[in-house]
Amino acid sequence: MASNSAIEAFEGFRPNLTGIAYRILGSRADAEDAVQDTFLKWVEADHEEITSPPSWLTTVCTRRCLDLLRSANRARVDYVGVWLPEPVQTDAVLDAEEKVELASSLRTAFLLMLDRLSPKERAAFLMREIFDMDYTAISQTLEIDQQACRKLVSRSRQHVAMEKVRQVTSMDTQERLLNAFQDAIISGTTQNLVGMLSADVRFFVDHGGKAASISRVLNGIHELTGFIAKGLHLFWDGAVWERAEINGAQGFVLRDGNTLTAAVTFEYNAADLLSAIYVIRNPEKLVQVEKTPVH
Repeated sequence: MASNSAIEAFEGFRPNLTGIAYRILGSRADAEDAVQDTFLKWVEADHEEITSPPSWLTTVCTRRCLDLLRSANRARVDYVGVWLPEPVQTDAVLDAEEKVELASSLRTAFLLMLDRLSPKERAAFLMREIFDMDYTAISQTLEIDQQACRKLVSRSRQHVAMEKVRQVTSMDTQERLLNAFQDAIISGTTQNLVGMLSADVRFFVDHGGKAASISRVLNGIHELTGFIAKGLHLFWDGAVWERAEINGAQGFVLRDGNTLTAAVTFEYNAADLLSAIYVIRNPEKLVQVEKTPVH
């Protein structure tokens, strides 16, 4: 049985493990399961034989995430409608440089790009590109040789356009967009919003078959503004709007009384125009928004 000091050491590292697991899995609930499974292994481990607890914990947690990711990928085949990562509130107590780097790896667009990768490609890419682990540690974690690790990371880089998600949009621009978007929904008029939209803007809604919503992705300014004027304006009439930092960017949560009904996040292009809107309506995923922020 683990000593009190060993348990305290684990709890001190738990937020880091949750952050790693969430990035691999795209699910806060699954991430918490992976971290708890790691804790159970930690309790039973011989701590005198562990030279680097953070490395040991990261390795065990990552391997468990890979198992869960394979199961999740099989289950997602039957998912109803558009699938998006679970939204999470993000930690706002980092310094500026660290915040930009880590927040970019929590963006919905980035997690969707990672979703194209195989489980091992995803883990290798995150460990190398986001958490700056050396290839020796990665190879030990994934139980493959270093040359294979390098190939995994190289192949992943070809699929993940990091420059897109590292695009930093100023708080002033985000503030103007959020105000224009909210005004458009409430008023049903979109003239102030149109100039902030990219020509290829897309609108995604994840309902999982558990909430009323559209089931396809809307493409382009005409489809989006039409849906806002004739759909969202009426559907969200009377909703209570709250600002929140979700997945590393400013967004909204909407409530009907005390019930959380939607989480909305935004993505921008290099010209600071709105390129994507992500809406979570699945109530099972909305539960995650109310939890402790992810690092």
